[in-house]
Amino acid sequence: MEVVSVEDPIIAVRISQYPEDKKSEFLILGRSNVGKSSFINTIINRKNLARTSSKPGKTQTLNFYLVNKEFYIVDVPGYGYANTSKKQMEKFGVMIEEYLKQRPYLKHVFLLVDYRHKPTEDDILMYKFLKYYNLPVTICCTKYDKVNRSLRAKQDELIKKTLNPSLGDEIVNFSSVTKIGKDRIYEIIENIINKNSWK
Repeated sequence: MEVVSVEDPIIAVRISQYPEDKKSEFLILGRSNVGKSSFINTIINRKNLARTSSKPGKTQTLNFYLVNKEFYIVDVPGYGYANTSKKQMEKFGVMIEEYLKQRPYLKHVFLLVDYRHKPTEDDILMYKFLKYYNLPVTICCTKYDKVNRSLRAKQDELIKKTLNPSLGDEIVNFSSVTKIGKDRIYEIIENIINKNSWK
């Protein structure tokens, strides 16, 4: 897959503001400091369209990036940021749940976890939450390049054991620095789009 165009995001906080062109949507979810913006920028081949920040928790809306005029990458607020107020967390929770429950164009979720650490309770809860809605999920382990090669087999096993992915859900190791995993993400998106185009 080649990314030839990406449009500035459609920004939404409620259903009435979602895009209405019925294109396939791919949701990016993860903790506030997991490297979500770097992941999106790598996937869409842009340096800073999704704003990276040293301060986690910056995304506070649903951002729909139209790629190749064909599908949307959807960025939502990160979870698990300690400095987010309880009221804000509840608002984000309602916004994300509303999207998950009522969006027929959502085809796949990429759940980002930090490869350097054991998945957190928030990561486990989010994965279970997504499976409750029977959503297909790819678990993307970010910052893969930051773990020594000799420790990777142990880390692979720890992540797999902790999240215990359902049959058909894949774990992809990913680095926005070395670009490992990028081609696999493209394959997943392309396969889903091609499958839907035949329907």
